[in-house]
Amino acid sequence: MRLHGLDIARYLAFCGMVLVNFRIAAQVTPGADLPSLLTNALEGRAAALFVVLAGIGLAMGRASSAEILARAGFLFFIGMVNLLIFEADILHFYALYFLVALPFLNASGRVLLFAALGAVVLGFLSLVLLDYEAHWNWETLEYSDFWTLEGFLRHSFFNGWHPVFPWVAFLFIGMWIGRQDLYAKTVQNRLVLWGLAAAVLGALPANLTSDPELQEVFGTAAIPPGPFYILAASGTAALVIGLLLRVGAGLNRLGIAEWLAAPGRMALSLYIAHVLLGMGTLEVMGQLDGSLTPLQIFGYSLGFCAFSALASWLWMILLRRGPLEAAMRGISKLFG
Repeated sequence: MRLHGLDIARYLAFCGMVLVNFRIAAQVTPGADLPSLLTNALEGRAAALFVVLAGIGLAMGRASSAEILARAGFLFFIGMVNLLIFEADILHFYALYFLVALPFLNASGRVLLFAALGAVVLGFLSLVLLDYEAHWNWETLEYSDFWTLEGFLRHSFFNGWHPVFPWVAFLFIGMWIGRQDLYAKTVQNRLVLWGLAAAVLGALPANLTSDPELQEVFGTAAIPPGPFYILAASGTAALVIGLLLRVGAGLNRLGIAEWLAAPGRMALSLYIAHVLLGMGTLEVMGQLDGSLTPLQIFGYSLGFCAFSALASWLWMILLRRGPLEAAMRGISKLFG
């Protein structure tokens, strides 16, 4: 039986990324209003949930190394094309996470947790020893020299939007979660409790200092991604996944789980759609100039999420998989 809670979590992660990315693309300045505070809370959390879910999928799936390598190639190609339009693309990072994870496909749960810890340590050492601000223009959020070898490697592994170190830790944690018996209520309850504890513990150190530089290192902001951000975001992801798995059976009895899960099964296609259609519509409307209010961009984001769910339902009536999901599956079977 399919775990609808995972698909629902994937859709919620997509909605969170829509809220964050539309605000970035529209250059909207956050305020103290409720929409801004909610979107602020989702920054770095929605994307982390996406990566954790990808790790769960790797652990629960039966794909061979060759198939995963083919998927990575497909995601890297799609992501690099998407980068020409949207500089905060995450898909090409997914490809790199998969490559790093290949040697760990059959690793034990303990090894996966040590791999996650190693990724966090490497990321932290990079923050301490290297210049995180290199190539960045923080006023325009533009990254110079990305299309050079040095710029690409630095952006991909150290100071990009979702750098491999430490972000691949989310994938390893997801793989560890995927090794558990997610159908068991005791496991679901542990995810909720452990996730809540990690989210709270991760947020504590930033409150112990007023030094701005130390707050960057010990804070829970996604930029730069310090160790306590990884802890807090992993906890939030586990909490959400545990809760949705816990209520999934009830939603299934009510007959709505399938409807809520459908857009989550098309998350890859919807991700590209939110760039091409969502941001494209904003551009055609001339709204990518910072003229929208936080409430306006929040409403537009929620409207696009609702439209995405409706489009997914209609698509699923005709076909089992989204267009990009079907293409990736076909390529992975062809080359895998």
